Amino acid sequence: MTDYVLRTATETDLDALVSLRREAFANTGDPDPNSTRRLVFEAERNHLFEHDGQVVATAAAFTRDLAIPGAVIPAAHVTGVAVSAVHTRNGLLRRLMTEQLRTVPEAVAVLWASEGRLYGRYGYGMAAQNVTMRADRRELQITAPPAGGRLRDGVPSELIKELSEVYSTVLATKPGWSSRDERWWRHLTSDPESDRGGATKARAVLYENPDGLVEGYARYRVRPEWSDTGPKMEVNVIEVVAGTPAAYAELYRFLLRVDLARTLVQGLTSADDPLFHLVNEPAALGGHSADGLWLRIRDLPRALTARKYAAPVDVVLEVTDDLLPGNAGRWRLQVRAGGALVNCTPADGEPDFTLGIAELGAVYLGGTRLGALHLAGRVQEHRPGAVAAASTAFGWPIAPYSIEIF
Repeated sequence: MTDYVLRTATETDLDALVSLRREAFANTGDPDPNSTRRLVFEAERNHLFEHDGQVVATAAAFTRDLAIPGAVIPAAHVTGVAVSAVHTRNGLLRRLMTEQLRTVPEAVAVLWASEGRLYGRYGYGMAAQNVTMRADRRELQITAPPAGGRLRDGVPSELIKELSEVYSTVLATKPGWSSRDERWWRHLTSDPESDRGGATKARAVLYENPDGLVEGYARYRVRPEWSDTGPKMEVNVIEVVAGTPAAYAELYRFLLRVDLARTLVQGLTSADDPLFHLVNEPAALGGHSADGLWLRIRDLPRALTARKYAAPVDVVLEVTDDLLPGNAGRWRLQVRAGGALVNCTPADGEPDFTLGIAELGAVYLGGTRLGALHLAGRVQEHRPGAVAAASTAFGWPIAPYSIEIF
């Protein structure tokens, strides 16, 4: 490792970091010189390795909050992890991930994994699944009766005030969603042509209730396509955010009736998406599940006392953590009814069950059942019934998911 220099990035490193990441992820075409990625770049949160004056490996994090069961807390949003092809197999990735975990101030870290097996080695667990939909809109109808109100459309970048207000009202109820400040809204609504994939410019549609209050919005594009028999365009949904059932139903009623479109495609949604219960033929939505957010607990007692629990519980868990020994050992988790008291303290008694830090990260958002990990042999129960009780407590009424890839 003597040929490699580990350091924190500076603002002047941005172009080199972009080039490295584009190479690692095989991005084609030229980078956009006006990319708003610069708005959210945090040099001080980028670790990198240099070799002969060249940036050859990097790992970064964004400073954002994350919605978790019953709360919104700071979370390191890990991103841009890349190693140059000719410098792999030299331990650079492990060194970067370890350095990052040891230095970030947040109690938890989250990321989207290009390959899940890479990040399980560093204590990340799959905490949320992501569902994609490819729906034949001609086979679908919204079964909810019309709610009244009205729809208003516009350009997302010109409606940031309305979009951000709606998003802020629902954030705390959506485990897995990330906070968005003004910089992030400007970045997410910038809509460069290179991000459209051949589709139209992004549009936004707002739902206003009969009193004129904006209760929800959708952002979408239309991909033009024609066949010998006529139009078969796609509605590409970027996101739908709604504070009321009525807003949700009316926004999808609109998206499913866009003229000339035959297909609705949405890449980031949940297994619990209300749309599955709002249409007359759920199978026609073409839902497909894959892994979504991966979560790593960095400060165990701080993380476990930050969230709410679905039921009271009193268990001693024994945790293994090779990278962060401060998390390892036996911990007593006490939760009273209604979450009136949540304590997590070191314990001397016999453990009720044993698990790794990755398994604890997997159950943290309430999307992965502790009981399922037990059945998979990844949790060892020492007191009968302890896993069932803890699995219920760690659960949550709705499945977590992330609404964006960061």
